[in-house]
Amino acid sequence: MTPQLQQAIKLLQLSNIELAAFVEEQLESNPLLERGTGTENRRTEDAEVKAEPESGLEELNLATPNAQAADAMDASDSLMNADATTAELAPSAPSVGGEIDWSKASSGGSFNGGSEYDAASNTAHETTLNEHLTAQLVLEIHDTRDRLIGAYLIDNVDENGYLRADLAELSERLGVNIARVQSVLNIMQGFEPTGVMAQNLSECLGLQLKEKNELDAPMQILLDNLELLANHDLPKLCKLCDVSTENLGTYILRLRSLAPKPGLAFGSESAAVVEPDVFVRERPDGGWSVELNTETLPRVLVNSRYFAEICGKNADQSVKTYMSECQQNASWLVKSLDQRARTILKVSSEIVKQQDGFFAYGIDHLRPLNLRTVADAIEMHESTVSRVTSNKYIATPRGTFELKYFFTAAIASMDGSEALSAEAVRHKIKILISEEKEVKSVLSDDKIVDLLRAQGVDVARRTVAKYRESLGIQSSVQRRRILKNAL
Repeated sequence: MTPQLQQAIKLLQLSNIELAAFVEEQLESNPLLERGTGTENRRTEDAEVKAEPESGLEELNLATPNAQAADAMDASDSLMNADATTAELAPSAPSVGGEIDWSKASSGGSFNGGSEYDAASNTAHETTLNEHLTAQLVLEIHDTRDRLIGAYLIDNVDENGYLRADLAELSERLGVNIARVQSVLNIMQGFEPTGVMAQNLSECLGLQLKEKNELDAPMQILLDNLELLANHDLPKLCKLCDVSTENLGTYILRLRSLAPKPGLAFGSESAAVVEPDVFVRERPDGGWSVELNTETLPRVLVNSRYFAEICGKNADQSVKTYMSECQQNASWLVKSLDQRARTILKVSSEIVKQQDGFFAYGIDHLRPLNLRTVADAIEMHESTVSRVTSNKYIATPRGTFELKYFFTAAIASMDGSEALSAEAVRHKIKILISEEKEVKSVLSDDKIVDLLRAQGVDVARRTVAKYRESLGIQSSVQRRRILKNAL
């Protein structure tokens, strides 16, 4: 695998923030690279998915001109059509034509003489609040749909750790019941640091007190009347809480020992707003327009005039050699950035096509989808799709999501019709068990298998057991015992 291909692979897997840092580094080290202004004559393109009235998303066009679409810079166009300082490559420059063959993509890679770019080592990084919460989300919530809800909630948490989102609006966007959103939030309010994901100060402090088992009735009243505490209206607080002045002072000291902004332990970087790489917008005809976010695309050009001036007749051979290497690296960087943009657009468009039900109707309409399906559809290697879908975000009418969230496992149907999402099957199991109201109604795993097969779902007993355990649901024996003791 050539160093140039390794470079292209490295760029593909970087997030837009890491990519910006890398390009800045190259602009500083390569004298032939210039920052584009955005006014150069470039070809723009976007992807539009056209829908028939009843057949969903069917027709995909990846080369539809659109002045408001993605600014996926084409290397040859930008070099040949820009001003004189960014004109065509010098004759001595190595050829940079042709498409990048992603099928040779593998881990690792190098650039500029084998010096591998490591985003982690080139960017100061601590674990962010977003990352910390996401790690807990993966461990605590197993249903993919609920994870999508959780991911959206996390994206609306500010640097202080507070959730800044209207649950009713969020539930409408995702096409789910607000009770489900609240259920996911209830779980996530148990995440560390304690008090995170509260919607106000009172709730934040209450979560911390509850963990310490110090949330009694007077303390709850105090939390409900924090504005009186801010105004130092202690007599009124004593009356409301029905405690003496001395006891009120004890309660206030407890409050002061808590963390009113638990998210700050992770620094301000944790509240960085996610910049989507792709936008999905509904079109008037019922289809979807898929566009790259031009604001996250670095604009760089090759200064061939400067190359010609430096490499004149009297130039030293070592200078010519160095400048030729700079030009080759600069040209490949431009080409790689272009190919990266095109690849992200292509993969995103196929995901939108495959998951049109989600965009149209909500989270319960996610379809089974794996990397191979997308890779085969767009004729790319699976590893390429994997790289594209990590750390890349797509902004949709239902919120902003990481591309990888749209991949779910499949469970075969009994009648040979379209397979079901594994998360859909897991949800069915959850519903069946939730209907157990008395000891005799408790379902064994075998009985659940029978009920699912009656619904056309071909699932094995061990799969039911695995999904049940992933949902945190106890065995039928334990559930019977709990119901019996409750009676």
